[in-house]
Parts: sequence; structure tokens; C-alpha cells
Amino acid sequence: MTVRRSSRHPRTCPGFLAFILLILSVQLVKTSSEHDPYKILGVGRSASQTEIKRAYKNLAKEWHPDKNKDPKAEEMFIKVSKSYEILSNEERRSNFDRYGQMDENQPFGQSQHQGFRGFHNSFYFDESFFHFPRSRDFADSKYLLHHAQFNSDVLPDSHKRPYLIKVTSEWCFACIHIEPVWKETVQELEPLGVGIGIVDLGYERRLANQLGAHRAPSIIGLVNGRVTFFHQAVVREHLRQFIENLLPQRLVEKITDDNYLAYLDNWHAENKPSVVLFDQVPVVPLLYKLTAFAFRDYVRFGYVDQGDTHNTRLLRQFNINTYAPTMLLFKEDTEKPVDIIQARGMKRQIMDEFVSNNKFLQVPRLVNQQLFDELCPVKQFHRRRKYCVLLITGEEQAFLPGNKAFLDFASANKKEVLRFAYVYQRQQQPLCLALLHNQAALSPQVVILERRSQAGKVLYRSVSGGWNGSEEDKYRLHEQLELLQKDPTYLSSDTTLPELNNEMAPMFLIQWMNAAYDYILQIYDDLLYSNWREMMPILSLIFSALFILFGTVIIQAFSEPGETKPRKPKPKEQPQAEEDASSRASTSSRPPKKDFVEVTELTDITYTSNLVKLRPGHINVVLVLTNASKTALLRKFAKEVFSFSGTQTLHFSFLNADKHRHWMPSLLRSATDVMQSEGHSDEDEESSDYTGHVLALNGYKKYFCLFRPVFTGDDPNDSSSETSFSDSRRKSRSRSRSSSHSRSRSHSREDGAVPRRGSSRATSIEVHHKLDRLGLWMERLMEGTLPRLRVPAWPALEETINNSSTES
Repeated sequence: MTVRRSSRHPRTCPGFLAFILLILSVQLVKTSSEHDPYKILGVGRSASQTEIKRAYKNLAKEWHPDKNKDPKAEEMFIKVSKSYEILSNEERRSNFDRYGQMDENQPFGQSQHQGFRGFHNSFYFDESFFHFPRSRDFADSKYLLHHAQFNSDVLPDSHKRPYLIKVTSEWCFACIHIEPVWKETVQELEPLGVGIGIVDLGYERRLANQLGAHRAPSIIGLVNGRVTFFHQAVVREHLRQFIENLLPQRLVEKITDDNYLAYLDNWHAENKPSVVLFDQVPVVPLLYKLTAFAFRDYVRFGYVDQGDTHNTRLLRQFNINTYAPTMLLFKEDTEKPVDIIQARGMKRQIMDEFVSNNKFLQVPRLVNQQLFDELCPVKQFHRRRKYCVLLITGEEQAFLPGNKAFLDFASANKKEVLRFAYVYQRQQQPLCLALLHNQAALSPQVVILERRSQAGKVLYRSVSGGWNGSEEDKYRLHEQLELLQKDPTYLSSDTTLPELNNEMAPMFLIQWMNAAYDYILQIYDDLLYSNWREMMPILSLIFSALFILFGTVIIQAFSEPGETKPRKPKPKEQPQAEEDASSRASTSSRPPKKDFVEVTELTDITYTSNLVKLRPGHINVVLVLTNASKTALLRKFAKEVFSFSGTQTLHFSFLNADKHRHWMPSLLRSATDVMQSEGHSDEDEESSDYTGHVLALNGYKKYFCLFRPVFTGDDPNDSSSETSFSDSRRKSRSRSRSSSHSRSRSHSREDGAVPRRGSSRATSIEVHHKLDRLGLWMERLMEGTLPRLRVPAWPALEETINNSSTES
């Protein structure tokens, strides 16, 4: 029997495959069109940002779920928001134009598979087909956070309201387990004002790393930019308590009959209105705490338990209805509230509107720049102008009547265009000086101003006559305000105001203690739950600080004692050379003052230690002077060598030629070769005037360098001061004839100006100019380029007893 193979099935397979491919292509086109942000917003690919923004606003109004009752309104609103989020960012828009990329964290080049993945998700793994619950509900899409959105919106907003963030990922079975509790918590906390966020660990890896979340599921609390992890069982009560514990302490003060007067009277010191909530529950409601957290910079909040027996007088005084929560708002008048609301179901929107309408006192005090910007904003249009009536006063008791009269005037003139405020002149001196033409106000002054720019430019006018609070002052101020509203050019002066001092800023020590407290809490939390990956930066910082500390201690312990202990000069040997050269300098190790150098006099007592037995490598710079020139030369000497006084190997001394007239000739006589080249006799050396000469003496190697002064009569800018006895020797041996002639002429000019002892009574100006070029000579000394004159031995220092020998 012959078996015939049927060929129908192979022939129909290509048709079936073509049909499947057709369905897939249709699905791809449909999916790509559904996720095209240009088509969703109805704009072209070349549309500008203005057109995209206009289209987004129109569609957002049309599909907002609160206004559109269509079942698809919420889904369409999410698509519109997502499309605008992509097209409003130039980088993400460019990625979509190039790669068709919708998500900023999706790797480039994968967009061509988006359609297959969408078909894959919607067909094979859709819960309507296999009834398998997915890990992320579609309703959670509006809570999804992106890295850029978190840093630009959520992080700054955490200073006004706390955020509860869930970290999840696809195919996370533990995430599915906590999903019902999470939904119940969101439904309870979001109406109270708690921000909700969801981070997908698979698509927002960078944001997860920033939060420190490395596993799913994780729940994070965010308050004031500080991240805190939730470690308890995922129960609604625990999550609620977790949010409540994240809020700062003492947001709301408990009010009773004993302290309510002090609480209301504290408006003056806090410069804020006071809100008091009356309710039947013994603990402060979370809704009230969240409101207090949002407005803590503007308003003080108190709470009264109506069921407490210690509050009967308070309830009776303000006639409080005990059947419904009541909120009272007080400003300067502590006996009568300026506003009141009472409702059984107190909602967040009602409380926010109630507080935001009363954020400022009737006449607040300008204590920082932020308050000034909000109270007196910059308005560009004439119809929106705001005039600020500013009272410049003081905080002493004598100014209180005038301040009270200004408050009464402001209470009687409540107009939308006028804002009343006051400043203390002592606290805001730069602002007051700019408005008062750099003159201190002896009496309170009133200034009317209008802000024109954020840079501080204002138009203003001072009210003539000052402000004493009299009826005449009130009438004059009211008259000028009426003229201002009729003629805006009434403000004739303009100036630029400086930024206000922040009077409410905490001290640096308090800020440091708060930061330290936060770090200690974070370390304790990480240690308690062994979250080592999150606490590695803190541990690294601590170990680095300990390593540096102990390393410094070990280095100091093994270092030589002589290196760490500075040499202490003898107190009897150091006169001060700035104000009074004859006074002695103390042995204090304070840094030298301006033009201050410690100078020691060479006497028979200090001669051996400061020269003969000077330590190797140390040089003593000695100034030769007389009794007549002592004060002037020491002062000039200190100024010239001051920049070199920090060198540890340099010491500074002076030699009195009137006491030791034979020492200089003996020293020069010992330099045999120098004396021969100079051609001076012993008699000339003894009769020469060495006032203003400076010697750099190396006691250990027995050589010295000599500085000859530039004398009065020569231009100190043209003459040379860096000569030595060896210069004349070089002129005749190693220089050319022209060079030798030039140097000999300069040398002869200096030598010819040397006065003899008969001219030692020169004026102080002439003596002062002798050290004009000492600084340049000191630079050559430090470079080691000065000629050195060697001596076989240092001559003895012989003292001649005369009438001036009694000077120390």
C-alpha cells in the first residue's frame, strides 16, 4: 500500500507565518503611535518649546481627572504628562528623535525592540490572559520618580512636606506582598499632605544609588533632604508613626491655662502670628503637625486639648465650641483673634488656605531678606505695584509709644497696595544708612519705598518731620500716602539696598550640634540594622580622621625635641626697634608686628654667644651706629630687614661705635688683603665714621660681608649700596679697562661722600638715607653672591668708659 504524504500543511505554513507577522507589524505600529509624545500632544517634530507647553496646558485641562469624568481621562492625563516631560527636556527629546527612546535610563539602540516588548507584555504576560498579578499597578505611574525630577522638585519640596518613597522592581514577589498595605497607607497619608513617590530599581538605578537603596522592596522617608529607611513590619500604623517621627520636634506647643498668655505675648520676639487649634483628642493630630511643618517659617502653632481639665478658663475666655475642632489666629492683639475657622471635618486644603492668608503680622519686623522679598515684592506693572511703608526705629523702651502708634495707623489703613513694616536701626545698619543718606537717625523715621528690581534698586521718599506717633504725624503720613496713590512719581529718590542681615539665623555652634546629632542618629541606625553599604562613606570619613590624628601624634612623639621647641632669646638682649629703639623686647614668642625686628646689642656679655660661638650655618647681621643716630638707624634697619626676619639662621644686632670705637678698625685691619687694596692706614681706619655700616658675620667660618651706606647728597635710586672691600680688588685684576674705570668712578663717589667724625652730627634725614639700599644687599646675602672677607680670629670687644656707658 502506497502512503501519500499530504503537502497541505507545509504549503499553508508560510501563509500562517505571514499572517502572524502582519499582526505583529500592526501591533508595532499601534504601540509606537500610542507612545509617540508628538502625536499625544498633537504637535510636529519641529515644534518649539512654547508650542509644546501651550499644547500640554490645553490637554492637561481637558483630561484632568478632576474635571473630566471619562473613564480614560486618568490614563490620558498620565500620557500627556509623560509626553511633556520628555519633550520639555532637550536631552530626552533629542534621544527620542534619534532612537525613539521614551525612558532616559533605557540604553540607546533598544528602541527598535520596544514594540515587541509591548506586545510581549500585553499578550503573553497580561493578567487578563493568564490572571497573573504584575508587580506594579498602572495607578502607580503618577508616583514614579526620575532622577532629574527628584533633584529639581522632590528634594526642595521635602523642606515643606515629608515624602514616603517605595523602592520596587519588576517580578519582585515581596513587593506584591506589601502592595495592599502600601495602597491603604497612600490613601490615608496623601490627603494629609504627605508626598508619595515610587522608584523602579530596574529603570532608575542612578536615583536608587543616590537614595542608598540597593534592594527591593524598601521604604524611605524624606524630610528636609535627609533620607531615612523604614525597618519595621509593613503595617499601616507603623508607616503612619514613621512619618510622624520624621518631623522635627516641638513643631506644636501644648497650650494650657498656665502658659497661653506667655505663648500669645511671644509674637514680638518670634515676629510671627500664632495659631491655636482646639480639639478633643489628647495628642496632636498628624494633620495639624504637617500643616505646622509646612508653615513653620511664618507661623507659630499651639494645641489645646479640650478634654483636659486645666484648660477650662481658656475655653471659656474664647467661647470655644467643644463639638467641633476650632482654629484661632492671633497677631499683635493677644486678646482677640483676627480670624477663626470651625469645622467637623478639618481638611488640609482648608487649613492651608487659612494659614497662608495670615502668614504675616500686621506690621512685621524685617529680620531677613526672604521676609523682605515676600512682604514687599518686585512688581513690574503699575496695577500690581506694592508700596512698603517702613518705620526705622529702635528697640529701647523710649521707642515703644511711637511703634505702638505706627501699629495703630497700619491697622486703620488696610489697603492692598500698602505693606507696613519696621526695622531696628541697630540690627539693620546697612539698610538704614542707604535710606538715610549715610546718617544715623536720632529719632524714628518713616520711609515709603517701591522695589524695582531683584538686585535691590528701589524708589523711595522719606516722610518729613520724622515719626513721634502724634496725631499730626499720622495726618501727615496719611496725606503723603494719598498723594502717592494719585501720582506714582511722588517717590523722587532712588538707591540700591544691600541684603538684609538674617537676625534669626542660629549660631554656628547650634548648627554644628544639629549636624552632629543627625550624623550620630544615622550611624546608630546603620549600626543597628547592619546597613554597611550605606554607612561606608561615614566609616571612611571617621577612619581617615583617626588616621590623621594618630599619625600626627606619632610623628611628634618620635621627632627630635630641638626641632619642636623654638629658641627662646634672652629678654635682656632684645630691644624693640619700631617705636622706641632703646626699649627692650620681651621674650614672648608672638609673631612679629609690622616693621618689628628683635635686635640684640653687642656687649662684652653677648659678644661671645652672638659671634665667637655662633652656631654653624648662622649669620649675625650687625648694624654700626652711634648714640646720635641710634633711633633713626634702628627704625630704618628694622624696615629694611623685616622681610628677612622669619629666617631661622639670621640674627640681628647693633654695635655702638661710641662705646667700641676700636672694634671696626681692628676687624678691618685683620682682613690684610682688603686693607692693602683699599690703601687705608690704621689711623684712617680709627678716625673713619662707620655709622650706617652693616656687617654679616659668620662666627663659625670666620668671615664677614660688608655693606657701605649710600650717603645724603646722592640720589638713592641711582647710587649703589652693595659695595664691599673686595670690590676694589676685583676692579684692578679681573675686569676690563672700561669696566674698571666705571666701577672705580662709582666707588670713588661713595668713598668721597663718607663723612668723618666731625660730620657725625648730620641731620636725621641724612642718617636715614644711609640704609636705603640695604634690602637689595640682604637679597644678595641670601643668594650667597656677596664677597666674603676672611679673618684669622675675631678681635676682642673693648669697652671705653665714657658718660654714655650707663645705657643698657
